Amino acid sequence: MKTRALVLFSGGQDSTTCLAWALNRYEHVETVGFHYLQRHAVELECRSTIREGLRSISPTFDQRLGDDHLLHLGVLGEISNTSLTTDRAIVFDESGLPSTFVPGRNLMFFNLAAAIGYRRNLPVLVGGMCETDYSGYPDCRDDTLKALQATLSLGLDHRFVIETPLMWLDKKATWELALSIGGATLVELIRVETHSCYLGNRTDIHDWGYGCGHCPACELRANGWQRFKEKS
Repeated sequence: MKTRALVLFSGGQDSTTCLAWALNRYEHVETVGFHYLQRHAVELECRSTIREGLRSISPTFDQRLGDDHLLHLGVLGEISNTSLTTDRAIVFDESGLPSTFVPGRNLMFFNLAAAIGYRRNLPVLVGGMCETDYSGYPDCRDDTLKALQATLSLGLDHRFVIETPLMWLDKKATWELALSIGGATLVELIRVETHSCYLGNRTDIHDWGYGCGHCPACELRANGWQRFKEKS
């Protein structure tokens, strides 16, 4: 039962690293992406290229990578008033949370992923959430996801395991994890083909990949890349 996994796959650095991690670990892996009217919906256009790139890394990856699912969640964008779903500047509120926080996003993602997992016998749900290099989103925290794992298992009467291989890694360590799994080929695939920029910039290319270079996502990715390259 625990040889089949479903990866929450956005087309970004973290979810691509998690997909490679899952392909290295489980016998059958499927992916699910979500279109929620995000400003950086260009990330969804990267997903098919990344999946094909992963297939070419090794015959094992090719054999293990199964179906992809794309769900349209426009309602999440409609009820959100955030810098990820509307044309707003990225600022921090009094609680310290950035305006890129989309309330309920990861909770909804995992609920829908569990529904797919229930139907397709995929009891392991893999997400790229992290408490180390992150923006403080409460639905990325380890305690939240442990509670959600218990809730999903009880609510569906079906044992689910939520795996978050990046939970305690910073971006430098995330690049290192990719290198350990797929070598320089995987690192280059992630650098060139994945998308992290909150503003959806796929015009400007930097050493670490495409992006505006100044949004929080770009800054995290750039800083992690610099520290990764300094060590290597």
